[in-house]
Amino acid sequence: MEYLSQIAFVAVLGFFSYLLYKRITQIKQSILLGRDIDRTDNSSERWKTMLLVAFGQQKMFKRVIPAVLHLFIYVGFVVINLEVLEFILDGFLGTHRLFAPYLGGFYNVLMNIFEGLAVLVLISCVAFLIRRNVMKVPRFTKPEMKGWPALDGNLILVIEVILMGAIITMNAADQSLQNLGAAHYPETGTIFFSGLFEPMLTKMSLSEGTLILIERGAWWFHIIGILAFAVYVTHSKHLHIFLAFPNTYYSNLKAKGHMDNMEVVTNEVKMMLGMPVEGVDPNAPPAEVGRFGAKDVNDLTWKNIMESYSCTECGRCTSECPANLTGKKLSPRKIMMDTRDRAEEVGKSIAEGGKGLEDGKTLFGDFITKEEVNACTSCNACAEACPININPLDIILQLRRYTAMEEASSPASWNSMFSNVETSFAPWKFSPADRFNWADELKSEQDKLQETEES
Repeated sequence: MEYLSQIAFVAVLGFFSYLLYKRITQIKQSILLGRDIDRTDNSSERWKTMLLVAFGQQKMFKRVIPAVLHLFIYVGFVVINLEVLEFILDGFLGTHRLFAPYLGGFYNVLMNIFEGLAVLVLISCVAFLIRRNVMKVPRFTKPEMKGWPALDGNLILVIEVILMGAIITMNAADQSLQNLGAAHYPETGTIFFSGLFEPMLTKMSLSEGTLILIERGAWWFHIIGILAFAVYVTHSKHLHIFLAFPNTYYSNLKAKGHMDNMEVVTNEVKMMLGMPVEGVDPNAPPAEVGRFGAKDVNDLTWKNIMESYSCTECGRCTSECPANLTGKKLSPRKIMMDTRDRAEEVGKSIAEGGKGLEDGKTLFGDFITKEEVNACTSCNACAEACPININPLDIILQLRRYTAMEEASSPASWNSMFSNVETSFAPWKFSPADRFNWADELKSEQDKLQETEES
């Protein structure tokens, strides 16, 4: 019987591992649709950023209540997985509570810690469900959160509640079996929270066989639930559980207000001015430019696409966006969701031998509209608000560059400004020779004021 259980466990583990490998491969291919960008510099600063922002949850604590609840889930997820390690080894070896004989009384301490965290996770998930569905926190009720995004957020919380309940049920039945002196159930001592439910099982006068069925059923439910959860997460916004760490490591370390120039344009201007350009032969014909700005996901960088898969859909970016707050259609969260949806669509099509990028659709136009990107004030509030250093503004700027440089379809007021900058070296239409007249006038006024005060 034990051998059959081991075989079944290996088969289940192998099945979900295959699904997980297949999904991870597809996500990797979708991310690599983007242009290459070097984010390997300053590794010490990158490790520091990852430790503070991803591990340390540094930016989460700008909003204390959800931060504390999220911390309970985060710590519970990490620590409880140590118990899952014992589950997996028990499944492989056909043992039960493998570590109990080796850890002695400390095993009981660990089990109480695990259960305590499981209860905190359960409470936090219920609180988050209330915030989403009863309190209806505004950032969870935006248009882009209708349908699947809302269901996904609720579903993952319900799954976590059920999984934590399975742990407590399993431990309660286990303690009942220990009290009955059942074989293969080593003494672990009283575990507080499941111990509260154990008397209920005792009062029901269940047979040893029934208790074993409950305990094994809860064990199998939890292990299959964990494996299914791992696969489901890769299709969900909760992929940030894993991607938050590489995403923060590869963060843009430049100041938030820094906007990267297009290297090919900068080099061309330098060459026109007779300035040397590093790595470019001045006698060589100019390199062909593929596209100015971004129209589809392959024009973005791989980091932009990774950020779209890392997005938690928490809506902090949108709740801080001044354009969104004044009723504009722009939602930084939607920008990231649309980018992920397009990358997912193209990646899946390529994997299935479909048309891929040649399907007649593009990120700009079919997913993200001109109205949205033109509403952006470039204030960086979204990038500052994101708890895992996602930067929606970078994508918006690349889309806007496409409209300006490829389609020449920027708003008329913008085109007028561009023309003034080109001809007059300022956004306003006046002669370059008059650029500092306002300063002279200001100085004259100051001199007059000073003379008045002295007199």
